Amino acid sequence: MRIDRLTTKSREAIQEAQSLAARRGHPEILPEHLVAVLLGQEGGVARPMLQKAGADLDALERTVAEHLDKLPKLQGGSEPGLSRRTLNVLNRAEDHAKSMKDDFVSVEHLLIAMLRDDKDAAGLFERARVRPDALQNAIKDVRGSQRVTDQDPEGKYQALDKFTRDLTAAARAGKIDPVIGRDEEIRRVMQVLSRRTKNNPVLIGEPGVGKTAIVEGIARRMAAGDVPESLKDKRLHALDLGAMVAGSKYRGEFEDRLKAVLKEIESSEGQVMLFIDELHTLVGAGAAEGAMDAANMLKPALARGELRCIGATTLDEYRKHIEKDAALERRFQPVFVGEPSVENTIAILRGLKEKYEVHHGVRIKDAALV
Repeated sequence: MRIDRLTTKSREAIQEAQSLAARRGHPEILPEHLVAVLLGQEGGVARPMLQKAGADLDALERTVAEHLDKLPKLQGGSEPGLSRRTLNVLNRAEDHAKSMKDDFVSVEHLLIAMLRDDKDAAGLFERARVRPDALQNAIKDVRGSQRVTDQDPEGKYQALDKFTRDLTAAARAGKIDPVIGRDEEIRRVMQVLSRRTKNNPVLIGEPGVGKTAIVEGIARRMAAGDVPESLKDKRLHALDLGAMVAGSKYRGEFEDRLKAVLKEIESSEGQVMLFIDELHTLVGAGAAEGAMDAANMLKPALARGELRCIGATTLDEYRKHIEKDAALERRFQPVFVGEPSVENTIAILRGLKEKYEVHHGVRIKDAALV
């Protein structure tokens, strides 16, 4: 087993397992040490995979801790080395990676190897109600259509969950305020979304006029089923640019994350639509390092109709970044959003009054609104 075939998270897990064995005075790194560190690995995928497989994680952590407590301790020894069992797990993990057509050994391959090929580790998993077939299905769920082709695949699993917010789910949970007085714009956006071509609306208006509120209004209607047939049972996700940029230390990492999001949307076969607020920040030509790459990644998905997207930006930014790019401008249909009239503004305030009264524990007189 070559160390350079391990993903970053797998390598980190082995290093942490060595530190754990050293702290506990154990002479060798056992698969049980690996299980313990994988369960606590920051940003790791072992917990969500085991959770999906129906594991009782509390029971598993307890059982592993009890097992490690019973191991013989050696004082003042050298650094713990890999035990024969752990070496076998690593070799079998490499075999599982090859059989899954993956280029690197990632955390899920280690889990499969411990569950299928190590009797003692398998016993711990079985006590926590983890079956090999359930784990295999959970891995498919978490990975989606992704293959392990680089050393950081785990960062791209469940990209939609990590880097977007499901607005339709938020609307169903009552986490989105009602949208008042924007029926015309909401209808126009839904009309554009229902087209066969050029079905990507971009909301254009000054900051604060209510572009995001219109999208939230669409999410509320989708959650209630009050939409055209072509939008029924669809999900609307808002791209979280902050989460995508956070922790992307290396060149190309942001693009990889965006690619993973687009891939999941494409594999949903039209069930997921994407909302990109401040669209110009993603496609600003040369505005930031990698911005052009992001724009060029959007274009093919938009052109093939695999991505239905709602954008929001200001008129200045639209002219500066999107209108100049003919290939991109061709894919988007502008929907202009003006300031609400005085009458509409009063209607909006009256509609939201009750929510604010409940939240702040006060009564707001109508005279204070007008």
